[in-house]
Amino acid sequence: MSIPQSGGGPIERREQLAEYLAAGCKPREDWRIGTEHEKFGYCKDTLNPLPYDGPRSIRAMLEGLRDRFGWTAILEQGHIIGLEKDGANISLEPGGQLELSGAPLENIHQTCDEVNDHLREVKEVADTIGAGFIGLGAAPEWTHEQMPVMPKGRYRLMTDYMDRVGTHGKQMMYRTCTVQVNLDFSSEADMVQKLRVALALQPVATALFANSPFFEGKPNGHKSWRSRIWRDLDAARTGMLPFVFDEGFGFEAWAEYALDVPMYFVYRDGVYIDALGQSFRDFLDGRLPALPGEVPTLSDWADHLTTIFPEARIKKYMEMRGADGGPWRRLCALPALWVGLMYDQGALDAAWDIAKGWDAETREALRVAASVDGLQAETHGVNMQDLAREVLAVAEAGLKARARPGAGGMLPDETHFLNALHETVESGKTPADELLEKYHGEWQGDLRRIYAEYSY
Repeated sequence: MSIPQSGGGPIERREQLAEYLAAGCKPREDWRIGTEHEKFGYCKDTLNPLPYDGPRSIRAMLEGLRDRFGWTAILEQGHIIGLEKDGANISLEPGGQLELSGAPLENIHQTCDEVNDHLREVKEVADTIGAGFIGLGAAPEWTHEQMPVMPKGRYRLMTDYMDRVGTHGKQMMYRTCTVQVNLDFSSEADMVQKLRVALALQPVATALFANSPFFEGKPNGHKSWRSRIWRDLDAARTGMLPFVFDEGFGFEAWAEYALDVPMYFVYRDGVYIDALGQSFRDFLDGRLPALPGEVPTLSDWADHLTTIFPEARIKKYMEMRGADGGPWRRLCALPALWVGLMYDQGALDAAWDIAKGWDAETREALRVAASVDGLQAETHGVNMQDLAREVLAVAEAGLKARARPGAGGMLPDETHFLNALHETVESGKTPADELLEKYHGEWQGDLRRIYAEYSY
């Protein structure tokens, strides 16, 4: 999750809210790719999650990365809660999941180099303290009571709030991991087309990357339990956002939607002030109960935008949020999928042609079916495996059209990063299907074997 935002002065006009979003528009030559991925840390001897403190801990990991590899520490109330270097950040999710928020890069070759460097650094430090890290969409065994709590004020407030607004919020916070990619847009019209494609086709990403078939030690009946969790988290800030497909949608409509999302907090002088359930509209009028008489800054608006969790969202860029965390090949495959669909106009138009005839009911049904059945999903006349094959062909064409070479020119484009997804589509087996086969086969129901076989 996001770190506190900074750099914005007082909001004096309501129009500044949409203007803040529009300020993210960039010419095509300045478009970049930012990849984020989370992973679970555990103690190798006990296979329990890493605590925050101690010789074998999240704190020891962060300090090791700082001292060995030149990262700069990010502190909150004296606790190390993240790292930064060269435009990238390492941060903590509520249960200690370690997240790399990558630097904005020009192509997938650079993204994959960044991922590989990060995982190498993490493994080197983890090996010295007896820890391991694994990429899955949901913790396969651990209960809520086993999860550590990171010393971040934002998470304390969110934890208290989750049971008031849904049934799965704390599961999301403490026991899930994702991989996502952040992309740019050039104009309001470009943002609108991209966001509609992103939301409509997010179930395809959920299906292709489904990697959370276990929870609390047994199969859970879903290929992506992480996706299932998001369906009952908080209806006010999640979902497929049908209004995005309405005529006239744009930055102003997004700002109006965000204003109606209940607040979590206001960040002041290193402290998260409880504003749970309060209204940003009241804040604009100086009537926020948490800070009576005070009006928000653009930094407060930027913070508030990070508390909205639909399947795809916009800030000054766009985030694709539908995929489970997974093995290293898929950490490069997700940005390849979305860059292929979004960064070539011909591919973007073709992707919209696939989805533009669906209504809100169909889009939501695809979201549900993807979480339950992965590539085996069928609903409203749509076969997910066939749909994924069609979408993947569009993405490949988009990457070929981009023609961004790598490996010193030996690779003509970025299409090889889609190979893992081609294998999935042709076999019909997602990572979740492979895990279930092992669980019911050679593992003979011993889920603890997942750590040795699937860790980084």
